[in-house]
Amino acid sequence: MQSGLSLAQIDAGNGARGKPQRLGFAAEFCGQRLDVHFYFHFILAAMIDFIHSPDDNEPALNAQLADEAATLALGAKLAAVLEPTLKIWLSGDLGSGKTTLTRGVLRALGHQGPVKSPTYSLIEPYVVSRLHLYHFDFYRMNFPEEFLDAGLEEYFSGTGVCIVEWPQQAAPYLAAPDLLVALAAHEDGRQARITAKTETGQRCIDRLTGNTTPPQTAPQA
Repeated sequence: MQSGLSLAQIDAGNGARGKPQRLGFAAEFCGQRLDVHFYFHFILAAMIDFIHSPDDNEPALNAQLADEAATLALGAKLAAVLEPTLKIWLSGDLGSGKTTLTRGVLRALGHQGPVKSPTYSLIEPYVVSRLHLYHFDFYRMNFPEEFLDAGLEEYFSGTGVCIVEWPQQAAPYLAAPDLLVALAAHEDGRQARITAKTETGQRCIDRLTGNTTPPQTAPQA
């Protein structure tokens, strides 16, 4: 049976919301605290329903995004469940909110600078404490081989988090995603569907819905 959960309900039962606190694995991995005020200010904006695909093999989350604030909220929610090597594909038409969602992720992780889609440079790297996050945009690729010519495959074999706009432009050379986030226009704004494609992606969805606890960080070498 499907159950409708607001993002606020998923995080219910926290009696210390007004105090600084650790929020998920991303905060631990970064070695810093997430911006709690940003996180909970926007977290009320988006609604998430946990559903299953017809074959019941790909659990997914649906989010109704009424406005830009709701898209930023979803990004903040994703920021709290990131883990090393995570690969996220963003699909959707121009203006569907892919860059806004990425901005929400980075803002929640503590990045205060501008966040623009790297349409011409193909990649924009960010370092938030110990977390390396790479934002890609392949919209202007004419041929998939441009991905190889640019030497971008090395970013997908490391421990950094990769968020990719227009991933289909680099197929079949692009590494498979752990999470697929599909954004589409909806009568009430936008709709986002987050689908787990790997066990790593499944762990993220489980943490989004509170079904499991965040993993422990790896021991430092």
